[in-house]
This record gives sequence, structure tokens and C-alpha cells, in this order.
Amino acid sequence: MKCYNCGCQLSEKEFCTGCGADVALYKKIMYASNFFYNEGLEKASVRDLSGAVASLRQSLKFNKNNVEARNLLGLVYFEMGEVVKGLGEWVISKNLRSEKNIADDYINMIQENPSRLETINQTIKKYNLALGYCQQDGLDLAVIQLKKVLSLNPNYIRAHQLLALLYMKAEEWEKAKRELDKCIRIDTGNTTTRRYLKEVEAMLDVAENARGGMRKKALPDDVVKYQSGNETIIQPVGNRDNRSVSTVLNIGIGIVIGIAAACFLILPSRLSSADSAAQAELRAVSEQLDKKTSTIEEMEQQAKLLTDENEKLKQELNDYVGNDGALEVVDGLLQTVSVYMENPEDTEQIAQSFEKIDMEAAGQVESERFQNVYQALLAQVGPSIASSYYEAGLDAYQKEMYEEAITNLTKAAQYDQENGDILYNLANAYRQNGDTDEAIEAYTSVVTKFEGTERARRAQKYLEELNEG
Repeated sequence: MKCYNCGCQLSEKEFCTGCGADVALYKKIMYASNFFYNEGLEKASVRDLSGAVASLRQSLKFNKNNVEARNLLGLVYFEMGEVVKGLGEWVISKNLRSEKNIADDYINMIQENPSRLETINQTIKKYNLALGYCQQDGLDLAVIQLKKVLSLNPNYIRAHQLLALLYMKAEEWEKAKRELDKCIRIDTGNTTTRRYLKEVEAMLDVAENARGGMRKKALPDDVVKYQSGNETIIQPVGNRDNRSVSTVLNIGIGIVIGIAAACFLILPSRLSSADSAAQAELRAVSEQLDKKTSTIEEMEQQAKLLTDENEKLKQELNDYVGNDGALEVVDGLLQTVSVYMENPEDTEQIAQSFEKIDMEAAGQVESERFQNVYQALLAQVGPSIASSYYEAGLDAYQKEMYEEAITNLTKAAQYDQENGDILYNLANAYRQNGDTDEAIEAYTSVVTKFEGTERARRAQKYLEELNEG
């Protein structure tokens, strides 16, 4: 452990042997952070991922620079299907320690695989779409989307839980239990999963008891049940002399019952079977319709995205060819070159042509040939144009017309960036005009670019005065 003040290696003493700082509380904080990190590591090793997240977050509360805890938290998020959260933790870890950090490998593992990135993107989109369906009471469509999410990311716990919740709402308890069992296998300590599972198991017990009660029927009082070998015999109790009459009577009753069964049982059963077949076909058609509806909505979203992208491209094209676009800048440069070739000595005319070029836009044009021509022309005529603006700016400065001086000196600095007098006087104009921030920036540029010169020493003096003020 190193001292927070001087970076010296700490000993067992309650103070730093290097700088004498009191490190007793600092040590306790670091020990607490390490304790929760070890606790999170133990929980993660037995797949108590929710508990591991809680412990690791507590570790980072004590020491946000605990890189090992942050990397492990990212891995736990990744295992729970929360890829974006995991990436966020690894990026923070990389910023904390840029070298010899295993977070580099984790980030590269995802970023160097375009298909995995696309899968993650689709997972998030489909999960959000499923949430939207739930809010619109389109539960069947939400189930379809969640199944697609889990086919792309089987470890996404939140998707499993939401799907189980939809099954619970539809009273499909067996399906809900299967989804919750998958959650338990991924994260054994998730309290939300266990709360859902407790309710599902209670409903399954109720259903099982109801089915068991239907199967248990008491035997009538007028029959006798006994065991003969491996067979169970059920025999009615009565006088043997009346058996013949009872037999004939039973046959007659059986015939009547058979006819009644044919009329009232067989025909309705067939009608019910036909109705069940029609219902099954209707459900199949409904499912196909739901799938097609889901596909149509996805295609509508894709069409919206393509439309937005098309509008963005149109806007970029308009920016490219508009008044401030690259074509306008190129045309202005060609006109300036033409003026220069016709009369290289006509500085005023060349300067007027140069004024029509947006210098900021010119610096953003990516064409190498354009930049070569632009820089060459600027090198040829820039100093003379800058001299003209410099004289006008210096004259305005001497007349205490500081706004006009700033305007002319700024243009002079654009055309001749290596002229220390221009930059120094521009800083003076800012200072006299009360523009402190701009003056500090200009004086700093003078000190940096012209180090060791008299101008730099004077600029440094003014900088100190401005900073003190």
C-alpha cells in the first residue's frame, strides 16, 4: 500500500515514513475496500452474482480507484447479460490504469468482433421494444421479442425475469418456472428471481392438489372391494337370488344408456373435437399474425432509422455544398489564385479575395492538394496582407479604439501566425479592452511560441498581473 500524499510505500506504522502524513484512517478505508472486493470474489465464484455486485459496489465506494474490483464488477455484469454496464466499468478501469490492465483484453474482445457488437445492439433494441409492448398491453408480442432477446443473449437475467412475469400473468406457471430456473442457474442469489419463484411454486402446489383431489373418489357403500392375487375385485353386495332379475334389468338399462350416450355424448364429443381443432387452427393463425405484426413493426422502425439517416446525409450534403461548405471554400481559393496570378503586387485586391474564404472551413477540408495550394498561397501573400491589417490594428490601438484594433490584429494573426509582434499587440488590445480570458490566452501563446524573447518576458509579466487580479 502506498501513501496517498507522496506515493511512498507504507509500513505498519500509523504515519508515512516518507512525508509524515497520518495514514491510520486511510489504511482502514483501503482494508475495507479490499475486504468487500474479496467478499465479492467469493460470491462470484459460487455464482451469487447479485451479491457479488453489491459487495463490489461497496468496495468501490471506499476506493473508486480499486481497478481489480472494477474489472471483476464488469465481468459479473457481463455474465448477467448486462454487457453495456460491463463495458462501462472496463472503460473506467482503463482510464484509471492505462498500462498492464486486463480490461484492455476484455474491451478488445468485444470491440474487435463486429458481429458481437451488432448482437449486443440488437439485444438492447429488442428488449426495449418488448418493454414498449408490455406498456401497450401487447403481451404476446412482448413474449416473442423476449424470446428473440434470449436467443441472442441467453444469460440476460432481466429478460428471463420479464418473460417469467408475462407467463405468470398468463397463468402459465410451468413455463414461468422454467425461465426462473434458468435465472437461478445464472445467478443463485437474485432476490427478485426467488420472490417470483416462490409465488410460482405456490400456484403449482395449488394446481397439483386440485388435480389430486379430482382423482380420489370414494367407493359406493353398496360394493365390496377385496384383493385376489395381484387383482383388485370390486363386487356389489346383494342377494344371489335376485341376480338374474338384476342382470336383465341392467342389460335394459345399459341399452338405454348406450342409446342416450350415442345421442348426448358421442355427437357433442365430435362437435367439441371439431371446435377444438378450429380453435387450434385459430391460435396458429393468430400466432402467425402476431409474428407478422412484429416483423412489420420492426421493418417500420428500420424504415424510420433509414429515413432519419437519409435526412442526416442530406443535411451533411447541404452543409458540404452550401455557403459554408467545402465547394464554396474551394471556389473562393480558385478566385484568389486567379487574382494573384493576374497581379501578384496588388495586395489589396488579393486580401479582398482572401476575405471571402472561410479560413475555419478551409482548415477542415480534407483534400491534401487543396491544403498544399492553400498553404502555398498563404505563405506567398499572407505576410503582406498581415502587415496591412497589423498597421491598421496598431493605428487603432494607439487611438484607443480597442475593438477595431482587436478585429484587425486578429485578421493579421490569421495570415501570419509566426509574427510575435502581432500576437503580443493583440494580447495588449484584449487586456486594454477588458477581455481578460482572451488576453491570458494570447499572452500564453506569446510565452509558448517565442520563449526567451523580450516579448515573452513582458507577456509573462502581464500574465502574472492578470492572474493575480
